[in-house]
Amino acid sequence: MKRIIAVVIALALLVFGVMASIFNALWASNWEDVFEDYAGSEYPPSFVVEAGDANSRIAILNIEGTIMDSGSSNMFGTEAYDHTLTVEALKEIINDDSIKGVLLNVDSPGGGVYESAEIHKYLVEAKEAGKTIYSSMAGMAASGGYYVSAPADEIYASDETLTGSIGVIMQSINYSQLAEDYGIEFETYASGDMKEMLGGHKDPSQEEEQYVQGMVDSMYQDFVGVVAEGRDMSEGEVENLADGRIYLGEDAMENGLVDQMGYLEDALAGLKENVGGNPEVIEYGRGGNNQFSFSYKAKSFINGLFGDTEIAQIESLLKNRQGVQPMYLYEQ
Repeated sequence: MKRIIAVVIALALLVFGVMASIFNALWASNWEDVFEDYAGSEYPPSFVVEAGDANSRIAILNIEGTIMDSGSSNMFGTEAYDHTLTVEALKEIINDDSIKGVLLNVDSPGGGVYESAEIHKYLVEAKEAGKTIYSSMAGMAASGGYYVSAPADEIYASDETLTGSIGVIMQSINYSQLAEDYGIEFETYASGDMKEMLGGHKDPSQEEEQYVQGMVDSMYQDFVGVVAEGRDMSEGEVENLADGRIYLGEDAMENGLVDQMGYLEDALAGLKENVGGNPEVIEYGRGGNNQFSFSYKAKSFINGLFGDTEIAQIESLLKNRQGVQPMYLYEQ
């Protein structure tokens, strides 16, 4: 009976994995091209938050949620981090001479190493293009959330902010004992000893452990270098803070990871004073009527099939299905 249950579970997981891959492929496509008839605005979308001098503007860029490239649209139309929008907005900011300042609104536990590094790259280019960058940390700006904040000229945090968590993590599920308990055997044909690395169906060898740890250590040094450069600290000083722990905002200011205590409005006021004059404030994102009609129709249809709780559970399963990826991520 146990074997039958195990086989059914294995088949269900296989079908789910295939369907998830299909959905991801569809929803990771550029909906701005596929549904251009529904697009009511240019991409990346932006809207005016405060009127002012259009020749001297401040751009607010929201980095909220896990920093992962899951496509330019969320499958179920719910709020989520949009990596495509973030990158395209930064490219536009770099090339727009009217934008003098950038305010990052960061509320993120971090995310993918690649995505965090990509955002960092364009922020550095924005600074080189003469833009002043401030970062306002909300409830959390940890790991990759701090990585993307590091290039900012000024970093704001509140007493309640959780930040830091400077480090890298890679995880794999070892289900070999579970498979053995249910009588499941794996027949694997690989071209090399390391091809099965972190496969989950066996205990890792010492060689695998050393190799993976070497990768993690290399990415960790990159992280340390980013913080050292952004905060004008030595790598040794950063390493003393970078054991993966999180810091409250006031502690982070005392150890040099944060410049000012305050909230988003305080950071905006400071950036306005730095830019000078009466700058127009714009925000990148799908505010007002900038959402695609298709997104609303899709969301209504999905909500008709599932409740909010079920949608959240399905999205969580899709995002966290088996797979090994290095992360700048604080896991709660």
